[in-house]
Amino acid sequence: MPAKTIPSRNSAAVEDYLERILELINTKGYARVVDIATSLAISQASVTNMVQRLDGEGLLQYEKYRGLVLTTAGETLARNIARRHQLLTDFLKLLGVDDRVIEHDVEGMEHHISPPTLRAIEALTNQLKRRPSLRARLK
Repeated sequence: MPAKTIPSRNSAAVEDYLERILELINTKGYARVVDIATSLAISQASVTNMVQRLDGEGLLQYEKYRGLVLTTAGETLARNIARRHQLLTDFLKLLGVDDRVIEHDVEGMEHHISPPTLRAIEALTNQLKRRPSLRARLK
């Protein structure tokens, strides 16, 4: 059996799936195709195709009609994606951006932000959390 390879660069769709699968596992204890389809508002057939792709890439293990589990690599990637999402959300909240705008903007930003920019936002977020007076001047 050939070794499974892990993609070096993931698409926004792959990241969205992994993030949602991790969220479902954390809240429900499991993730099934039907649950993923419902939460992403897409067809079960589309989810099945992506889940099979992610299985082939070594990011999860999928058994038809049984469900799926993230592999160690898939869980690590999903946690990094969720962390990036949360960091961007926290940053925009500290700036006083409306929650609906945050939700929309983070969905686009999280897939296109570079690691150096993300580190800079993390450093600034940490400073803003520690300095309410600075935060107040920005709003």
